Amino acid sequence: MPDDNPRDDIQAFVPGPRVRIDGRPGGPLSGLTFAAKDLFDVAGHPTGGGNPDWARYNPVPTRHSSAVQRLLDAGATLVGKTITDEVSLGIVGENAFYGTPVNVKAPGRVPGGSSSGSAAAVAAGLCDTAIGTDTGGSVRVPASFCGLYGIRPTHGRIDVAGMMPQAPSSDTAGWFARDAATFALVSSVMLGEAIPSALPDRLIIAVDAFAFADPEVGAALQPMVGRLKALIGEVREEIMAPAGIVHWARAQRTLQPAEAWLTFKDWIERCNPRLAYNVARNIYTGSQIPESERHWASLVREEAQGRMRHLLPPGTILALPTTPFPAPKRGEPLSVASLQRDRILCLCAHGGLTGVPQISIPGATVDGLPIGLSIIGARGSDAALVAVAQALEAAG
Repeated sequence: MPDDNPRDDIQAFVPGPRVRIDGRPGGPLSGLTFAAKDLFDVAGHPTGGGNPDWARYNPVPTRHSSAVQRLLDAGATLVGKTITDEVSLGIVGENAFYGTPVNVKAPGRVPGGSSSGSAAAVAAGLCDTAIGTDTGGSVRVPASFCGLYGIRPTHGRIDVAGMMPQAPSSDTAGWFARDAATFALVSSVMLGEAIPSALPDRLIIAVDAFAFADPEVGAALQPMVGRLKALIGEVREEIMAPAGIVHWARAQRTLQPAEAWLTFKDWIERCNPRLAYNVARNIYTGSQIPESERHWASLVREEAQGRMRHLLPPGTILALPTTPFPAPKRGEPLSVASLQRDRILCLCAHGGLTGVPQISIPGATVDGLPIGLSIIGARGSDAALVAVAQALEAAG
C-alpha cells in the first residue's frame, strides 16, 4: 500500500517503505492507529528483529501475528513497524545497526527497550497505541522512561503466535498508550473482557522495591502512592522478595539468557550473523550457563511464584517503582550501561519469574524526566489493574 503515514522524525520506525493496513470498519478501535514492534509478523513484510541478518535467513511471513490481527479486526489501522533492540536483547533502547529512537519526553535520553520504537512512537503522537514484547521488562521500562501507560499481561494470557521469541517461559506481548481511556479501550480488546468498575480493596507497598530505587524516585512517586492509597481501602507495607530483589534478578538473568541461547543457537550456527558486541556477549554468556545454575534458578522461580501467590490473593494489588531511576543519557559507555541495566532488571525480574500482570502508570517526574509507578496483581487480574490505572488518572 502507499506510504501515506505521518512523518517519522524521531526514528521510531524501521527504515524503508512504511507498511499501512487499514483496520476493519466499525470495530471498537475504529479511528485509532497502532504500530507493531518489529518482532511481530505482518503478512507480506519481513520481520527484522532489529538485526540486519535475521530477515535474510527467515522467510517473509504470509499471515499476521495474532496480536496484529486482533487489533486490525477491532478496527485499528496499522501505520508501521517499529525499531527494537537487536533480537530483543536490550533494555535501554539503543540499536547498533538502526540507531536509537528519540524519547520526546526526555530529550537526550534513551527511550528504554527493547520495545523502544513502539514507546517512542506513542510518546511522540505518531500513533495512538503500539504493541511491544516484554520478557525482562521491555514494555514496562520504556513505559516508565517515556511517560506512558504500559502493560505486561499475565504470562500466557495473550496469544504470541507470529511473535519472534526470545525466552518463551518469560515472553509476552504488551502495549502502550498516552492516556488511560485509550489504554483501557485497547486493553479490553487485547484481553477480551470488559474493564470492571469495582476496584481491588487491598494495597501492598513493596518497601524493598522502593528502597532499591533512587531516593528521588521514591519521593517523586509519593503523591501517586497517596492517591492510590485513597482509592484502596486496606493498605500495608510488605517486602516483596524476602530472599532479596537481587536474588530474584540473578535467577532471571540465569534462566532468560539460557533460553535465549536455545532460541538463537541454530540461527547463529547456520548463518554466523552480524551482532553488536554486547548482544553477542549476552548470547555467548547464555550458552555457558551450567545445568546446575539453571536448576538453582528454576527453584528460585518456584519460590518467587509462591511468594506472589501468598502476597496477591484476589482483590489485592502491590505497588512499586517501575524503574529505579529515570531514562539514562544516550550513548553511555558499555561499562556504565551494564551497571544501569543490572539495576533496571532488579526491579523487573519478578515479571518473567512469576508471570503476574503489571501496569506501569505515568504521572511523576524526577528533574522533569518521567518515572512510572507500577501496580501488580494476581495472575488473571489484568483487567482489574487497568481499572485501577483509570481510577488513578481520574483521581489526579
